[in-house]
Parts: sequence; structure tokens; C-alpha cells
Amino acid sequence: MLTALTVVGLKEHLSYVVRVAIHLLASPLVVTNPDLDIQLHPVSGDPRPLKEFLTNFPLAVVALDPYTHESSWILNTARRVLSNFRGADVRVAYLVTGTDSAGAQRFLGSLAEEIFALADPDRSLVRSLGVSNVPAFIVLKQDGTVLDAAEDWDPESWRGVAEKLSDLTSWSRPEFPAEGDPAPYAGTPSLG
Repeated sequence: MLTALTVVGLKEHLSYVVRVAIHLLASPLVVTNPDLDIQLHPVSGDPRPLKEFLTNFPLAVVALDPYTHESSWILNTARRVLSNFRGADVRVAYLVTGTDSAGAQRFLGSLAEEIFALADPDRSLVRSLGVSNVPAFIVLKQDGTVLDAAEDWDPESWRGVAEKLSDLTSWSRPEFPAEGDPAPYAGTPSLG
């Protein structure tokens, strides 16, 4: 994670401000296997338990909060990453938290027509996983266990998740970061 240190002081009776970029070591994300009976709401369709989305393939999601700028900044990157895996043996989806399927549709707009979109209205899936911040890139295997996950926009962490998914599906992984991706940033609390 990157942050900035602001130093304010006086030198020769003149005030100055210096901003210094600092790279902080992020602690590894520890997630738990979710409750497979959690109800998720497809943008077009009836709510179904998580386990029904895992019957044939693993599930790779980018979790987003429609009420934050941080989630909107990553939409193009999320689209690129999920699109990369569309032909692989994995179900890819946007997971829009804190809203119903209509709200997820409004937030994603035409992106919801390109890639499967799920709503997690009460944030029960991110809560069950123990994800602290969104955006997050999460992969669940068919048995409901977590293959890997990354939170915030940290290209190195997302690359690790993509590498594990690529190994699982024998598919190529997208580049991280790619041209047009935002600079790394901390996300926002996943529970609102």
C-alpha cells in the first residue's frame, strides 16, 4: 500500500510542506471460507445461494462498493481482469455490495451486460469471507474454499491471485499493472 507523509516545518523562518511517498508493507490478507448458503442476487435473475454458483466451475469475483469513488476507479481494470478469464473454466463476476440487483445494474451500467454481475445487498458474502476492504479480487474453488484473495488496489497482490487462478484453470493471466490502471491505493471498508 502506498501512502504519503506530510512534513510541515520552518527553515530560515519560512514555512514549507514536503509530501513524501512511502511504501508500506501490507499484511497478508487472511480470509475465511464463506457460508455457502448466503443468498446472492444476479442482476438479471432470482436470488440463489452461493453454492449454486459453484456447481460447475470456480468463481472469480471483483467485489465493489457502488457508493465509493475507490470502487469506480477500478472498474476498467476489473473489466480487463475478468474478461481475461471469460474463456477459462471459471465463472467470472462483479460482486456489488451494499445494494440490490437494480442498484448493481445502475452502478455497472453496460458492464453488467458484458460480464455476469451479482449483488450482495447486506454484504453477507464479504462479511463471511472476512474481507476488510473493497475493491477486492477473490477466487472461490468449487468446494467453496478460498483459492486466494486480494483487497484494495494493489497490483502485486492482484497478480498473485491471477497467477493462482491461471494455474488452476490452465489459462493465461492478465498483466499487472497494465496501461490505464490506476496507481495503487487503499480501498474502503467492505462493510460500509
